[in-house]
Amino acid sequence: MVRPSGPTRARLILALAAMLPLTGCLFRSHRVAREASPSMAQEASQADLIEKVNRSAQAIQSLNATVDIDTDVGGAKKGKVTEYQQIRGYVLVRKPAMLRMIGLFPLLRNRAFDMASDGQIFRLSVPVKNKFYVGRNDVVHPSNQPLESLRPQHILEALLVRPIDPQNEVAVVESTSEAAQDPKTHKSVQLPDYTLVVVARGEHGWYLSRKIVFSRVDLRPYRQIVYDKAGNVATDARYEKYQEYESAMFPSQIFINRPLEEYAITLTVLKLKLNEPLNDDQFELPQPPGAQLVRLDAPPQQQSAADGTAKNPEKTQPQ
Repeated sequence: MVRPSGPTRARLILALAAMLPLTGCLFRSHRVAREASPSMAQEASQADLIEKVNRSAQAIQSLNATVDIDTDVGGAKKGKVTEYQQIRGYVLVRKPAMLRMIGLFPLLRNRAFDMASDGQIFRLSVPVKNKFYVGRNDVVHPSNQPLESLRPQHILEALLVRPIDPQNEVAVVESTSEAAQDPKTHKSVQLPDYTLVVVARGEHGWYLSRKIVFSRVDLRPYRQIVYDKAGNVATDARYEKYQEYESAMFPSQIFINRPLEEYAITLTVLKLKLNEPLNDDQFELPQPPGAQLVRLDAPPQQQSAADGTAKNPEKTQPQ
């Protein structure tokens, strides 16, 4: 089992404390080739693809989902992969940057974790550890333990593909391909895709921001690769099994891979409500009474503890 080390190190855990590990592989090895034929390929222009991204982004302003959460940790750096038991979860999103995510232990359904973010500061409650973590959305002090670097925006940027910002981004289209299985011959073929390459304006000039890959079978995004400022792949997200939810198409399976930290999260959507009103208090997460406060922005030796009060956030869960 992968265990965080050091009593003073912030254990930012996505239900690690009580999820029993199983031997397994990262979700990438679980995927099968897309079943399609090159003859099914549709045509689209660069302007068409940009318009599709922007229209889809505009169609979803809030999200209230019940999900199953699968988590894998490890890879080449660790020398092994640990797969954790699936848990039930709830995800709330309100644009532009509000997110709430709750995970429940199997069987008893008590809370494994509760995480909330306003886009700048996030809070995380881990009741089994009696810990309450507070920090900035960006990782100030990287950890050797993968899930200690988990941040809400990693989930948010994968859940919802952002629109192309004409003021600060430039997007160009590239014709690409990916291995697929021909449904008639069952042979492997190269299925043509479109990749929208997005370059963004940064403080020190232009940089590669992300790539959005479209299936030419239905012209929907099936992959999004997000880069950091150094050009490394920060998030590799895949979208499968699109369904129509309240007149908007949304993937019912989302695979989120963070290769630098070596963790992967799979969200399987069980229930989804789009664009319903979400109140500010649904994103509030006070410190529970008696919980130890851990400030992630401070170096490990300077982290402090404090007590606080809390209120019941049960109304966050979908009905």
